Amino acid sequence: MYPENIAGYGTDGYIQYILDTYSQTIIRLCYTYVRNIFDAEDIAQDVLVSLLKRGKGFESPEHEKAWLLRTAINKSKNHLRSGWITRTVTLNDTDQSETDSTEDEKSEVKEAVLSLPEKYRTVIHLFYYDGYSIKEISAIVGKKPATVGTLLSRGRALLKEMMIGGFDEDEQVDQGL
Repeated sequence: MYPENIAGYGTDGYIQYILDTYSQTIIRLCYTYVRNIFDAEDIAQDVLVSLLKRGKGFESPEHEKAWLLRTAINKSKNHLRSGWITRTVTLNDTDQSETDSTEDEKSEVKEAVLSLPEKYRTVIHLFYYDGYSIKEISAIVGKKPATVGTLLSRGRALLKEMMIGGFDEDEQVDQGL
């Protein structure tokens, strides 16, 4: 359950536990939606404020985690629909000078994941980056486990097509390539 230093919902120990346990996960999940680390951190703060305003605890740590991640997803979507985002242009991040080939590959995969449609991007992020099981993801996103499995499979297929190029060798031969 919870560590012993947590006296109860809303206490300093509880807040520290939430920050230590979930803050990085929430920020990474928000980043997959908004694609800006600063906005992702702001949304994560909003999620934590919403948690404190909620005024009551949770049935279990799993319920708590699902609530936090679902709230992060909803707040990220709301952020993308806001007038500020739809009417402004973002500057390119200039601090991403990756020179190592492994970092380039990671960046390429990350960009491919971020370019997936939302329904695939969310489940792939939760499965591969945060290590959740299909059953846990189904509780977080509110879909059946079979649906989550299908979304993962289709998302992987899209990623494979993006990363490899999506051409069959037979098609290349037929076209004279």
